[in-house]
Parts: sequence; structure tokens; C-alpha cells
Amino acid sequence: MSDAADRGAPAPLLEARGITKRFGAITALDGVDLRLFPSEVLGIVGDNGAGKSTLMKVLSGLYAPTEGEIVFDSRPVVLHSPRDAQNIGIEMVYQDLALAGNLPIHENIYLGREPGRRVLGFTVVDEKLSRRMAMDHLDRLNITVKSVDQGVEELSGGQAQAVAIARATAFEGRVVIMDEPTAALAIREVGKVLDLIKSLKDHGASVMLVSHRMDDVFFVCDRVMALFHGRNFEEASIAETSRNEVIGWIMGTRGHAATPAHERA
Repeated sequence: MSDAADRGAPAPLLEARGITKRFGAITALDGVDLRLFPSEVLGIVGDNGAGKSTLMKVLSGLYAPTEGEIVFDSRPVVLHSPRDAQNIGIEMVYQDLALAGNLPIHENIYLGREPGRRVLGFTVVDEKLSRRMAMDHLDRLNITVKSVDQGVEELSGGQAQAVAIARATAFEGRVVIMDEPTAALAIREVGKVLDLIKSLKDHGASVMLVSHRMDDVFFVCDRVMALFHGRNFEEASIAETSRNEVIGWIMGTRGHAATPAHERA
């Protein structure tokens, strides 16, 4: 029986067990463990080269691990591609968003998985249904745009990020992985994206947030995990740590006294 079960806690929705990833002679990840629980926002922090992005790419099916195991919903899974991950409910929002700027919002949301009917092996897209589904989905996430026919290239950075998140959740993704979602945003747009992340949690999704921004991590995350030189370093619930302590973890040091949650601004 697992420790979580012993404590009466819910089982993790997603686990990485002993994940190692080598690129030739370079070891990017060395036996990394990770647990993500239902309706949790987990912050992943670490300096450049700590292995954060590599771990996210393993969990999203872009990279195959050299060693280790991925467990989803208590069952071991093998992810040969991002589509394999999507098929079980793991979606990733990449830092560059990977949106098609020349296409309207509704086509971006369903790109590659358009609603319609199959005819002779091809999908005949139902444009009216695509627009209606996109509007309903954006409304559910409280995302405001002028029109779902608006071109993505016309959107602000925050709006484009919101569309990328909407695309990741349009097919009932249970896990959403986000790589630095606020890094390129104006300050006024950061809050809207963080509120959207909270909304995903309220809708039952679990979120992994890779971020260098401590304000973001402490505003939206339930728990934080630090990687250092491709290995687990420390992790704690947000209520049991502090910005200074987590910054210490990023630098590979321990011993910073945590400030109790009720004393933090």
C-alpha cells in the first residue's frame, strides 16, 4: 500500500518514478520522482539547466525517458508521442504557445482535432459547431475575446496565452503542463493568466507550472518542487515554506528558515 493510502490521502493522478533522461554523455535528469494530485497546482522551480523543461517534455510524451516509469491514474503508461499523452488526458502549453497566427481563435483551439464527420478517411469540419464549441469553452473559462473568428495574430500576449490554455483544456485534459506561461507578458496580463490557472483547478484539472517567478508560484500553487542539476532537491506545500527558502533551493542550498504562512505578505 502506498504512503498516500496509509495517510488516507488521495492517490496521485500523475507520478514520475525514477525518471532518467540522457542525451549521449549528458544526463539531463537523474532519477527524478514527481507526484501530482487531483485538482492540485504544483510549481516546478530550478535554475537554467536544472532539468525542468526536460522533465515536462518526458511527461508530455515529447521525450522518452532513458530509465524510469510514468504512472497515470494508478496505471503505468508508455508515452511514445504527445498524442499518446493527449489521449489519456495530459496536455502541455509550450512557452512559444505554438499557435497558428494566421488562423482564427476557434480553429486554433481545435487544430488537428476539429469537430466534424469522417468521410473516406478525412474529417469534414463543421465550422458552425467549431465556433459554438469554442465560444462555450471560452465562456466556461471566463476568457473574453472580441470574436472566435478573430485572428490569433491580432491578440495580446495574455489573450494568446489564454487561447493556448483553452486549446489544452478543450478535450477535458486532466493534467495541464505549463512552461513559463507568464514570462513574456505585461504585468497587467499576468494576473489574468494566473486567475485562469486557478479556474482550471476549480474545474477539476491538475496543473504543473514551470516558472522562475516566485510571485506566480506563491500566488497560484498548492505545492512547490525544486530540481537541482537534474535531481530532486526539495519540495513542500506553499503553506510550509517561503520565497527565501525556495530561492535557496534553486541555488542548491538548504537551511533558510521558512516564514509561516500567516506572517507572509
